[in-house]
Amino acid sequence: MTIALPRIEGDGFVLRPWQVEDLESLVLHANDESISRSVSDRFPFPYTKADAEAFLSTPAIPPTIVLAIEIDGVAVGGIDARPGAAELRIGAEIGYWLARQYWGCGIMSRVVSRWCGYLFSEHGFERLQAAVFSNNPASARVLEKCDFQREGIMRRAVVKRGVILDLCMYAMLRPEPSNLNQNLRHD
Repeated sequence: MTIALPRIEGDGFVLRPWQVEDLESLVLHANDESISRSVSDRFPFPYTKADAEAFLSTPAIPPTIVLAIEIDGVAVGGIDARPGAAELRIGAEIGYWLARQYWGCGIMSRVVSRWCGYLFSEHGFERLQAAVFSNNPASARVLEKCDFQREGIMRRAVVKRGVILDLCMYAMLRPEPSNLNQNLRHD
């Protein structure tokens, strides 16, 4: 099953499928310890050319959607959505990263806001959520600016580079409830 990946234009950025031509930029921007310490271990460090080649040659398994964040014609970050399954199918978890040179410029807040609008309108999710390591207050601020609410803290839930961290759970609900309840079967 293949999924048509969108191209989403935003204020100062484009969200678009990753391309083989992004290899050098991906290695340059992803091979940053500051990024690695705040994202899932699926994101290796050091981030090598072989890691980038493997990522770019292996599409995400649907229904996961993974896009590049492009600024000034160059891929400088990534964003994704991992839809839930079974009874959690009405929601998705998002994740994102951005090259350090763009931190503190308000770009990620615009990206996340646009991404969530797309996911709600085009995929019909009722809920979007994101998990943030407790050592990443900047990511928590991005989510809060985008109207995510902190729902709780999973204490001592993750280990990153030998340090045990809390995991802050954030969620955003669809601005207007869908009529999904009318269409669900109650098995």
